[in-house]
Amino acid sequence: MTNPVYLALDVPHLREAIDLAKRVKGHIGGIKLGLEFFCAHGAHGVHMIGQLGLPIFLDLKLYDIPNTVAGAMHAIHALEPSIVTVHASGGRAMLEDAKAAAGENTKVVGVTMLTSMDDRDLQRTGIEGGAHDHVMRLAQLSHDAGLDGIVCSGQEIKAVHDQWRDGYFVVPGLRPSGSSAGDQKRVVTPRQARDDGASVLVIGRPISRADDPVQAARDIEATL
Repeated sequence: MTNPVYLALDVPHLREAIDLAKRVKGHIGGIKLGLEFFCAHGAHGVHMIGQLGLPIFLDLKLYDIPNTVAGAMHAIHALEPSIVTVHASGGRAMLEDAKAAAGENTKVVGVTMLTSMDDRDLQRTGIEGGAHDHVMRLAQLSHDAGLDGIVCSGQEIKAVHDQWRDGYFVVPGLRPSGSSAGDQKRVVTPRQARDDGASVLVIGRPISRADDPVQAARDIEATL
């Protein structure tokens, strides 16, 4: 069975990122590269990480008018990412154009609600209802627009999986038992998320900032 753990390599120095990825390569299934990494190292950095032979998840959270997002998707074809994120709240036309412009082997998933947000944060943006309702609405929109799946917290994954049985679900904000939640508010353990239907488990600081990243990755892998 493929290891569902994708290491979030959100570190500022390319050499540090490559060294860390090499160390834990045998205990993860892929690598997630987010905004911090992409802004610092661009396409060159993605190519360098890609040479390690692991699937690349470009977590760029694209959000703009449909034509611009489609153009961005075309621009990253050469990077051959396995997964790319767009904001599901960008609307159906944007989501449809993003999927149409993506590479044949690239899964496009819609970000529903950031795991650093809770119900109170959501209300402050003017959206009524709780996190669960909001995620379920955007999951349905993503499905209707033809996306491969969504990004959501582990707290919503079971309900989303029950509604969208063949969807591809990315769960960030995961914390192994005993780990600090940090700036994440809606967290579960990797094992719980996997049991509830997660396809990809995104884990960053519990591995990258551990005293022994290899052992940390090994311990998480063992729980799965």
